[in-house]
Amino acid sequence: MAIAMKGQEVMGAAPSADAIEAQARAVIARLPAQFRVHLGDIVLAVEEYADEETLAAMGIEHPLDLTGLYHGRPLGEKSSLDSGALPDRIFLYRQAILAEWCETGVRLDDLVAHVTIHEIGHHFGLSDDDMHALEDAVTD
Repeated sequence: MAIAMKGQEVMGAAPSADAIEAQARAVIARLPAQFRVHLGDIVLAVEEYADEETLAAMGIEHPLDLTGLYHGRPLGEKSSLDSGALPDRIFLYRQAILAEWCETGVRLDDLVAHVTIHEIGHHFGLSDDDMHALEDAVTD
């Protein structure tokens, strides 16, 4: 199978969900310790697409328009009264990531890093500028 990427063709199969998860976990492992220590309970999941309910709740019409999602309460909003709550979760949506990769020609590992850090940024309540700085700290 050939994958077309903005002006170039890459031969081979599209990266699997496991490969994308491994890239995301590698990004997390490169985060500064003060961030990693607060990510131990977060569930990381790679799914093919966001489900219909998620897309509807976010007002997104097409599943390829959502590459990732943080589901939980930012650290600054948590309290001891939150016991029994589901763990915070980060979802990466494989097909949307692959579509953006093909459309933009950005290196896949850089794109996965961008999406992963953006969702981690929501966990910490970071601004967009802070997310970009954190991304710069962990990418080549």
